[in-house]
Amino acid sequence: MRARRTFAPGPAALWAFRAVLVLVAFGGFWLSVRDQDPYSGPTGAALPVAFVLVAINVGWSAWAVKRAGAGVTGPTQRKRRAWMSVMLAALVAAYAFTWPLYHAAASPPSWGLYEANAPVLLLGLFGAVTAAACRYWRKASVLLAVAVVASAAGFGGPVGAWLVMGTGLCAVCLGTAAFTAWQQRRSVVGP
Repeated sequence: MRARRTFAPGPAALWAFRAVLVLVAFGGFWLSVRDQDPYSGPTGAALPVAFVLVAINVGWSAWAVKRAGAGVTGPTQRKRRAWMSVMLAALVAAYAFTWPLYHAAASPPSWGLYEANAPVLLLGLFGAVTAAACRYWRKASVLLAVAVVASAAGFGGPVGAWLVMGTGLCAVCLGTAAFTAWQQRRSVVGP
């Protein structure tokens, strides 16, 4: 048996689930804020539904990462751990900026615009740069597409940003799922 030196890509079904997750979560947020005057942020059942879907995604993603890393050792494993550490730090930093906005008494529309797209934009940019530095080209491409969607969502205003994020991220996730399925099917070697 040959030793594995690289990580296997995540399952296409996980990317399809993520497409549903972002469409339901961001779409639910958009539905809960579209008729607000003045804007006060997502309300109702959208938040608990999003939390449940995110919890499922975290569990499934942890399983996929563990499975992908089975048998991978050495520099590849260290590089992967470094990349994951940078992404965790970027996630913490992206959401840490919400605290000063809250204490500075930012207006609800600017607060809503930040929470709708800024953390995802920061994660996408940091992730794309870090993935490119690690030569994870597919991840870099996906994360750059995520950053582009988040940047475009900034032009939608505090209400429209949720809709742009939901539809744009859904398209990115479905595209990644399709590419992953195609790539995995193409790489299967027959007897």
